[in-house]
Formats: sequence, C-alpha cells, structure tokens
Amino acid sequence: MPNALYLVDSYAKSCEAKVEKLISPVEITLSQNIFYPRGGGQPTDTGKIMRNGEIFAVTEVYKKDGEIIHKLGSSGLAVGDFVTCELDWERRYRLMRSHTGAHILSAVMGRETGALITGNQLDADKTRFDFSLENFDRALMDKVLQKANGEIAKNANVKIYSLPREEAMKIEGIVKLASALPPAISMLRIVEIEGIDTQADGGTHVKNTSEIGRLELIKMENKGAQNRRIQFRLVP
Repeated sequence: MPNALYLVDSYAKSCEAKVEKLISPVEITLSQNIFYPRGGGQPTDTGKIMRNGEIFAVTEVYKKDGEIIHKLGSSGLAVGDFVTCELDWERRYRLMRSHTGAHILSAVMGRETGALITGNQLDADKTRFDFSLENFDRALMDKVLQKANGEIAKNANVKIYSLPREEAMKIEGIVKLASALPPAISMLRIVEIEGIDTQADGGTHVKNTSEIGRLELIKMENKGAQNRRIQFRLVP
C-alpha cells in the first residue's frame, strides 16, 4: 500500500500528512498512512486527525482500489490541508500484542495438531480462531495454550522483512491459513518470531514476545463436523 507507515514502524503513534483526495465529505486519502486499514483479520485502527486545533475522529480505515481511505466522524477537511494524525495507541498496541500472540498460537497448534487456520478475527479484548480438526477437547486446547505461553516466555525478537514470493514459499509453514495467498502478490512481507515461527503477514506486531503477556482460553465451540472455534485473550 502507498506510504503505509504502519508497515514500516508499528510503534509510530503519530505523523504529519496532507489530505490528497476527498472520496466523500467524510472520507479522505492522505499522503502518509499511519492508521491500519481493516484486513487479514485485524480490525481498523481508530484515532484522530487534527487541523489547526480542530479534531476529526477517525472511525474506520479501509482499502479500496489500491488506496487507503479514512472515514471521519465529521466533515470539514479539504484537499491540500496539512494535518496531524494520531492513533488510539492503547488500542493499537493491544492489537499488536494479540496479533503476535496469535501467530505463536497458530504455530503451536499446527505443530501439535496439524490444523490450519480457516478463519481469524483480532479484537482489542479477544481473538477468534476457526480451524478444521476432528479431535477437539479442552485438554488439547489447554495443552496448546500452555505450550504457546511457554514460547512467549522465551522473549524472542520479532523481525519483519520482505521476500520474493517464490523464495518465501520455500519456507516450511510460511502460510498458516488454509486458503493460499493470491498469486498476484509478488513480494511477501514476512513476520519472523525468532526460533518460533515465520509467516507471511501484513499486520502490525510487537518487537519482542516479552511484550505480549499471556494467552488465556475464553471459549470453545463446535461449528460443524470438523469446524472448530476458540476464543482467547491477553492477560493482562
């Protein structure tokens, strides 16, 4: 995505930008983008855009036709306006912690059960995983969570870099989702949790697993013959 600062530095809390386009009176594009647009199971960032002391709430951010569009709580911005963008950092940081924790849990689940993730949804207070698995019980999930927390406790560094698709796809376990990545993507953004997991991913993450905390199981559900769902959260 163009000028997507969140891909370069997930810890950047604010930035200066210029309004480039009005999609509607309350939908704009910017020259730089610090807000994560919903996608890949990660929800939109929220926050505010400020112009000369006037505040415009950012309620939703999404991608359309190769652009990142910011939906605002009120109109008033114009093309060419110079603005300051500021994240709801507490929410973003919790999503970062959850996302990196989810990568570790999916890696452990794959090793322990062979299951691939068929659906996922991050939220600030919980994360949902859907997966296909025949044998599904509390003892198994408790074991997976315990091992995932053991990996988190290793205080491993998290590295982010890009690789050509052909090279990346040679890495075992690079794709944890049951559906493959679209072939149109020639360069893949890689998130490597050293010694634990390597995945292709476009979301925001912490720099070290020591920032995550601990994962706690909330709920287990059977959604069909082999369709399973779990919900888990960060502690604290």
